[in-house]
Amino acid sequence: MKRILILGIHLLYIVGVCAQANVDIEVLLQQIKANNPELRTDMQRINAQKLANRTDNNLPDPTVSYSHLWGEKDSRETIGELVVTQQFDFPTLYAARNKVNRLKAAALDNSFIRLRQQILLQAQQWCIDILMLQQQRDLLTERLKQAEQLSTFYKKRLDTGDANILEANKTNLELLNARTELRNVQVALDKAWGELNTLNGGKEWTGGQPARIADYPLPPLPDRAKLHDTYLKTLPEVRLAAAESAAAYRQITIERQGWLPKLELGYRRNTESHLGFSGLVAGISLPLFNNRHKVKTAEAQWIATTLQHQIVLQKSENDLTQLCKEAAGLQASIREYHEALQAGRSLELLRQAIEGGQINVTEYFVEVSVIYQSRQNLLELENRYRKIVAQINQNML
Repeated sequence: MKRILILGIHLLYIVGVCAQANVDIEVLLQQIKANNPELRTDMQRINAQKLANRTDNNLPDPTVSYSHLWGEKDSRETIGELVVTQQFDFPTLYAARNKVNRLKAAALDNSFIRLRQQILLQAQQWCIDILMLQQQRDLLTERLKQAEQLSTFYKKRLDTGDANILEANKTNLELLNARTELRNVQVALDKAWGELNTLNGGKEWTGGQPARIADYPLPPLPDRAKLHDTYLKTLPEVRLAAAESAAAYRQITIERQGWLPKLELGYRRNTESHLGFSGLVAGISLPLFNNRHKVKTAEAQWIATTLQHQIVLQKSENDLTQLCKEAAGLQASIREYHEALQAGRSLELLRQAIEGGQINVTEYFVEVSVIYQSRQNLLELENRYRKIVAQINQNML
């Protein structure tokens, strides 16, 4: 009973460790979202740009000047003058600039969302690759086990004279190939984890380094008709182009109001021989030269951003159509592979057949190669399908 209790405790510990080591992709993406240095840098850049846009709508600095003059014949006769003035634009301009700044801020926010989705999609693609490499490693581990058993079996038969050296060599080569491919997959897996760690800013993963990414069922095929409107409305590229076009249109209003005069108000005080005079100062500045061609420039910029918005919208629609078509084709191929592999001969049956003398080594390796290649093709198809669905659903990242 004591040994059983100790064994049970060890088993619970192992299960707990394994549960901690297997993580969902969403958990890793949330950590990358918080730790990615490029995202943190871009957030600071956007905050700085928003503040810079707001400073363009500030009042200019007030002007303070003082003059003190002496008489040429009698230096005791003096004249002093103090002038304090504040210049400002026509009041409607400030409201118009505030609207443009809000549109520019929306464009900056969408540019950050676009970058965030690009980085998280890249991270998700690496996670999907890691998932495929894990499955390939499991498949090659199974293949290596089969090759070791077959090599041991033919070594015994060679010692007893029931097999020739050529058959034994073929099994040894199969064992070598299985080991080599397994090493190559492990190298690729380590590289993929390294890329994912880089996207996480090189920080340690919460809960320790994950041993593997948890498997999950293939996502359903997206319905293009239902997805079309929400996809285009939430796509950051489309929203960014729309915000830039709206800001450019508002800029035309600002430039048209640029022909309104600038105003100046202030206070002035003169003193002459200890007699003081004070009053208000009012001025006006007519923009006869400074605003030339600015309206035409703003109109041309608006036309350019509007055309760019249409280009982005059309490209996004085409991309969505092509991605949905490719996903549908991959789904059909995956289904066909599943049906073919279920109907075909299993590896265990093949091993029993060759050990029972029903097939020779050449026939065995031909059959085994077809099965492993088909299973490899299936993993690659599922990998590509997962990546395309992730790209279609990147708006949710």
